Amino acid sequence: MTTLSYADSALSLLPPVVAILMAIVTRRVLLSLGLGILLGVVLINDFSVAGSGQYLGEQVVGLFWDDGALNAWNLYLLGFLILLGMITALITVSGAANAFADWARTRIKCKRDAKLLTMFLGCVVFIDDYFNSLVVGSVARPLTDRYYISRSKLAYLLDSTAAPICVISPVSSWGAYIIALIGGILTAHGFTDTGHLSVFIQMIPMNFYAIFALLLLLCVACMDLNVGPMRQHELNAQKGNLYDESKGLPPGANSDLPEADNGKILGLFLPIIVLVCATFYFMVSSGGDALAADGKPFSILGAFENTDVASSLFFGALVGFLATVTFVLSQGLDKQYFIQGIVAGARSMLPAIYILLFAWTIAGVIGQLETGKFMASLASGNIPFALLPAVLFVLAGLTAFSTGTSWGTFGIMLPIAADMAMGTHTSMMLPMLAAVLAGAVFGDHCSPISDTTILSSTGANCHHIDHVITQLPYALIVAGISLVGYTVLGFTESLMAGLAACSIVFVISILVLRVKSRQGTA
Repeated sequence: MTTLSYADSALSLLPPVVAILMAIVTRRVLLSLGLGILLGVVLINDFSVAGSGQYLGEQVVGLFWDDGALNAWNLYLLGFLILLGMITALITVSGAANAFADWARTRIKCKRDAKLLTMFLGCVVFIDDYFNSLVVGSVARPLTDRYYISRSKLAYLLDSTAAPICVISPVSSWGAYIIALIGGILTAHGFTDTGHLSVFIQMIPMNFYAIFALLLLLCVACMDLNVGPMRQHELNAQKGNLYDESKGLPPGANSDLPEADNGKILGLFLPIIVLVCATFYFMVSSGGDALAADGKPFSILGAFENTDVASSLFFGALVGFLATVTFVLSQGLDKQYFIQGIVAGARSMLPAIYILLFAWTIAGVIGQLETGKFMASLASGNIPFALLPAVLFVLAGLTAFSTGTSWGTFGIMLPIAADMAMGTHTSMMLPMLAAVLAGAVFGDHCSPISDTTILSSTGANCHHIDHVITQLPYALIVAGISLVGYTVLGFTESLMAGLAACSIVFVISILVLRVKSRQGTA
């Protein structure tokens, strides 16, 4: 039986802080997450050994069996990972990935074009961040490898298009979730005449972090701006070391697989196209079924609001897997290659699955300790109104960083931001809500325990902590730019003034980074 002695207190920060610091210092993710979990468990159970053991067992079982039924969300997502691993491996052994790299080499002439193509694909595949990171990584990796772009840079390209694009796209799992949240908040505060979709669209230019994260990524791709540890990773890649081999194979890697010599480009694009179309269909279909069950008329936006993301990803991947199998068998792929690809593909996803299971466990522990509520409570008090957007941005960032979830941060912080706006200045409601969205994505980008960050590492076949460490300087730069923008926005109550301030700081930052990058000191 849990006592929750330290729930919603400063001590509730200990488990995530210990896990994150340990992961950064030791570079051993599972060990660090395990220590964070154990610390949280003993805090919840007031240092009772028996109670802690029982509670930990319940948490682990709950990952697969919850409230008398299978934990469908987790199992579907794990199944999606395994299926995608098998699809990727089959594409590799069929020779399709190599064929695509050869084809692209005649059209993509340099590293810059390879990075821009990756970024473009990330912006196009916007229906879900998990889907974005894993699928775009599978398509882009043969090309970025060919041009000796480090896996850490590829992971940054994936991660910095996935969440920023999804958070400003209304037709995505993120957009639908946010619209539903904001709709409930506005209705609760009496704003019943305002269209929820139109409110979301109005908030897009107020999401400074998402906008300038994408702009910085574009500059990094075009100007080859390598900041902090990323510089060494890129130098190593030029020598043929795309990832740190001393740490073993990264999650999702299949470097020892044989490749057929009759691969076709269609063998890469057909499975991915089928996967994308099938996933989109299942997302709309499951959402439409939910609308019909509630007696509501069908709409695309309504379907995305009510869709079952995890099951849609799984069934979409299953259809994509069947399409892959059909194609490679029709190609005449050797049976030994086929079996080897299936086994190696599933096995390659095990490191990512282990990390996800530990991350989900610590997320449950952190939720029980109410760490997010404690972080949100820091926003209350005598904070000057003009500083509220900036303060909310920082607190949302810290909350997402500590809890590893941007969606959870949305659920906690958005209602608080709305209440604060109603108690001070209702005209600043939308900027304050946007500041929470921006801060949550920022914290998600920095957190080693974020599932989006984990899956971006997996999609790029990059060691997880290497991705976290190399992406952090870029995220902090954009956070600094956003913080200036929200401060100006708070004092002027002008969106244009906030955007102008961000733009000025952004241009200065790019000029400084370009000079330092040329000098080798960035």
